[in-house]
Amino acid sequence: MDARTAARQLQEIATLLELQGEPKPALTRWTDAARRLLRRADASLGALAESGAFDALASEPRRVLAELEQDGTSTLLEQLRESTPEGFFEMLRVPGLGVSRIRRLHDGLGVESIHELDAALRDGRLRALPRFGEKVIAQLERGLALMREQGTPVLLPHARAETERMRAAIVGDPRVLAVEVAGEVRRACEVVGEIALVVAVRDAADAVAVAAQIAHAAEVTSAFGVGTGRVSIRYRDGSRLRLTVVGTESFVAARWFETGSDAHVAAVVARAAARGVQITPGGARGADGRTIALASEAAIYSAAGLRDFPPELREGGDEFALDRTDDLVTLGDLRGVLHCHSQYSDGGATIAELAAAAAARGWEYLGVSDHSQSAFYAGGLTPDSLRRQHDEIDAVNASGLGVRVLKGVEADILPCGRVDYPVAVLDQFDYVIASVHSRFGMGEAQMTTRVLKAMDDPHVTILGHPTGRLLLTREPYALDVDAVLAKGAEVGVAVELNADPHRLDLDWRALHTARRLGTAIEIGPDAHDVAGLDNAALGIAMARKGGLRAADVLNTRSADDIVHAARARRSPVPA
Repeated sequence: MDARTAARQLQEIATLLELQGEPKPALTRWTDAARRLLRRADASLGALAESGAFDALASEPRRVLAELEQDGTSTLLEQLRESTPEGFFEMLRVPGLGVSRIRRLHDGLGVESIHELDAALRDGRLRALPRFGEKVIAQLERGLALMREQGTPVLLPHARAETERMRAAIVGDPRVLAVEVAGEVRRACEVVGEIALVVAVRDAADAVAVAAQIAHAAEVTSAFGVGTGRVSIRYRDGSRLRLTVVGTESFVAARWFETGSDAHVAAVVARAAARGVQITPGGARGADGRTIALASEAAIYSAAGLRDFPPELREGGDEFALDRTDDLVTLGDLRGVLHCHSQYSDGGATIAELAAAAAARGWEYLGVSDHSQSAFYAGGLTPDSLRRQHDEIDAVNASGLGVRVLKGVEADILPCGRVDYPVAVLDQFDYVIASVHSRFGMGEAQMTTRVLKAMDDPHVTILGHPTGRLLLTREPYALDVDAVLAKGAEVGVAVELNADPHRLDLDWRALHTARRLGTAIEIGPDAHDVAGLDNAALGIAMARKGGLRAADVLNTRSADDIVHAARARRSPVPA
């Protein structure tokens, strides 16, 4: 490794340590080391080590540099990346929002994402924080606007909030009968570049006037297409809206056109044309030229000789190969969740609080899966801590909350492929989630071998967040996903669809393969507090995009089914 690359990694360590509240004197050791390396940017670490250039450094950066020289990776850096809230990486991309401000936002208001920052700016909470005066607030507003103006996509939950704000500003017009979501938000795309709304007006003659009025609102900075019913609008905060305003007779067709991907729409229009039916944003006409009434979008598919496709499926890919589309999994099909963290590791809620919240959501069970001992950076549990936790779970189960708490763990997959904890400890759990939290830089063959070896461990019930991606901030590590899915089907290990909005991992595109192979998918909220349990709904949206049915999802099964299957893997009945 060259000195310049190593310096960047030392500086990232300093940044992440500062985000986590490390005092300034400790940070200076890292930044000083990074500066010294940059003076020798063209040299290799090996040459610098031999020359004695590291001798004057503090012991911590010296150890990291030795590891970088030998392995090309830093265990400390990987641990810091894993233990830093995912939203912090998003916030670091906002112009004008430095590390110290992120830290103050988190400590003062609990802000951990761009979405939460935007909400705090809008509702005025930032003004109550020390050192966040009007100039700083204006700077942050400009920074967020600049990101949006540059076309930076946002995570789906943020886009949904933006959509509701835009929608609320339109519904009060007496000429407007309906304002409905379309585009990427309606299709539940994991990241969204543009918001789309379709508006129905009482009289088609009002469409252009209503579109123009919306385009000339005070917070709009530019609009294209004014004078028509279809306008592209950019707001002062940088957000973008694709607005379509039509009369009621065209509303169904217009919303359908504005919802599906270009590939999906083109495929359906072509199939309809082959049957002599013309479908346009204005409506549908048969071969005889007569208008076809479109009471719903299902009528469009019927005219094309197709079954109805829920919005999440309209991507123009594998959806046309599905034999049915009317039985996709729903949130009501979930009987419980299994990927949750309590205060025993890096979660913010007690086991009793999580259990009560699960009962309030109508679930039958909740699995507590705190980190294993190797994840010490996330408060991983020692065997002694586990005994205390299991005693507490027994007490909660005896308290009559109406929900069963299962004893789980998120155990690290070590670089060699072994699952953290000895066999005697793993035997104590109802189920085990095995996840990679280190050495992301392995090549595909090495990483795939590592994961497949872990899946061969009979204690493993679920492979957690299988590709390690963080949307918009970290690419997935190299992994043969098809081989992993095939192994899951072969040995009976479920693969997780991690529903944290920053992850959504496994990617929904791979779910079609999982369904074809018969690999069970577990939808895990990866909840670190009570609110995080609601990530499950986002996981359901991704599962629907992948064409999954209830039978494809592990946690639509009963707790007994899950526990018995996990125990059966450990102690198979002899043939």
